[in-house]
Amino acid sequence: MQKSVRYNEGHALYLAFLARKEGTKRGFLSKKTAEASRWHEKWFALYQNVLFYFEGEQSCRPAGMYLLEGCSCERTPAPPRAGAGPGGVRDALDKQYYFTVLFGHEGQKPLELRCEEEQDGKEWMEAIHQASYADILIEREVLMQKYIHLVQIVETEKIAANQLRHQLEDQDTEIERLKSEIIALNKTKERMRPYQSNQEDEDPDIKKIKKVQSFMRGWLCRRKWKTIVQDYICSPHAESMRKRNQIVFTMVEAESEYVHQLYILVNGFLRPLRMAASSKKPPISHDDVSSIFLNSETIMFLHEIFHQGLKARIANWPTLILADLFDILLPMLNIYQEFVRNHQYSLQVLANCKQNRDFDKLLKQYEANPACEGRMLETFLTYPMFQIPRYIITLHELLAHTPHEHVERKSLEFAKSKLEELSRVMHDEVSDTENIRKNLAIERMIVEGCDILLDTSQTFIRQGSLIQVPSVERGKLSKVRLGSLSLKKEGERQCFLFTKHFLICTRSSGGKLHLLKTGGVLSLIDCTLIEEPDASDDDSKGSGQVFGHLDFKIVVEPPDAAAFTVVLLAPSRQEKAAWMSDISQYLEVSRRWKIWQHSRPLVYK
Repeated sequence: MQKSVRYNEGHALYLAFLARKEGTKRGFLSKKTAEASRWHEKWFALYQNVLFYFEGEQSCRPAGMYLLEGCSCERTPAPPRAGAGPGGVRDALDKQYYFTVLFGHEGQKPLELRCEEEQDGKEWMEAIHQASYADILIEREVLMQKYIHLVQIVETEKIAANQLRHQLEDQDTEIERLKSEIIALNKTKERMRPYQSNQEDEDPDIKKIKKVQSFMRGWLCRRKWKTIVQDYICSPHAESMRKRNQIVFTMVEAESEYVHQLYILVNGFLRPLRMAASSKKPPISHDDVSSIFLNSETIMFLHEIFHQGLKARIANWPTLILADLFDILLPMLNIYQEFVRNHQYSLQVLANCKQNRDFDKLLKQYEANPACEGRMLETFLTYPMFQIPRYIITLHELLAHTPHEHVERKSLEFAKSKLEELSRVMHDEVSDTENIRKNLAIERMIVEGCDILLDTSQTFIRQGSLIQVPSVERGKLSKVRLGSLSLKKEGERQCFLFTKHFLICTRSSGGKLHLLKTGGVLSLIDCTLIEEPDASDDDSKGSGQVFGHLDFKIVVEPPDAAAFTVVLLAPSRQEKAAWMSDISQYLEVSRRWKIWQHSRPLVYK
């Protein structure tokens, strides 16, 4: 049975943001739609093996994405043009470059694209050909072979270094022996000095020899030190330190850019809107301003302090100590939890405020500021969402080039673990908050209200339109209106599945929902799902033929009322399979919960 596919939308948006900023290939392409066979111009961005497309170059949220793993790309001829049009238009269309992306599995239609320039089209095809995780695996295997080879070289060098160490020890012993001989010779010379003839001046040739010896000793010493320095520069430790410094410099630049973005958000939008909210005819209220921007001003002050600390560390280069800065930053990063938890709500408030023409006009005036560089307010509100993951990636790269014996190693690992823990907590809180908002939105749509949706443990699963088939005694289908058109009209129900309950509502002409008076709220713990009707039931035999096997039953046995049956009709077999799969899954969960409740020992006070 098919199940709904879920993905991390926040991570997908983050990848789309990276594709827009650092994508392998970016630009406008025309995409052929499958429905009307028309061409629509989109802005595409390729990042690794994912192809995103946006409505425009300034769009922040992608309109869709394609996974290019296992796909192929080939050029296609220009399609024939139906009808007679101007010759210049037909020539321009024929000169365009057409190519198709073919996916390596059935059921996926090919992606047809075109561009204006042939060179641009070839570059796109080459980039798509190279966007393969399998190629990365092959490259990884090659690098692994090189790594093994380098490990063997290192082991050989260690053996050679050990031999050289022994030679140096032997030479030290020889030097000590020669020193003792020199001392003995000097003593002998002192004893023989009275017998030697005193010469007032040394021989000029001896002076020349001494000068040459002094020059040679200095040259040998400088050469030795030059070799030592060159060996260190080429050593793996020096290479790691260079990469580590480069990562730190990049982090400082990214932090500077992030502080600048927060500065624009606060000074270009937040503070002017606060002043507008205090005017005589405010286009927005102070509560809405607080709901949109949350604690972004506090986040800006925090990162300004952190950025100043980073610049002070850079001033002390080449000594770069960063662990103490992260120790100061970590306790204050909890302010991101409130921002991330309410980010989706702030975007909803902003969308509602844009319905006001005065506010929309004022906002466009702020966004026209050259400092915004064409970016909208939603873009600036999204930047803090990616800051914690960016810190985690930076620390991961920094630890990859930090030796295990480095003084900052343990502190950086601790900071990375704390940031990962904070990121998981923020993700869980966002999921819980979104589920509560979804339940409250459904509860507000129901005119009578629904108290079970106020339970925070009630998780939304799915919703959709089903047709409730009328029934009579013992659950047999009524044949009075099975073939009439009124069945769809009168029996259409809006159904909502949660982890503990199943809601059945009718929709009024005004769009409001009303719970059924009987069987509107079904507790899954009292329900039994029946997919195939009983073969001995004549009415049930006919139902499968009448409805094309699109119907299923839910038998409800409440403890304080008579049992009854709800017969529902899905619009397609796929929808029926999806509904039954989800309902059966949570029926099993409820049944296990009921068994566990009955098996618990009684506790007497």
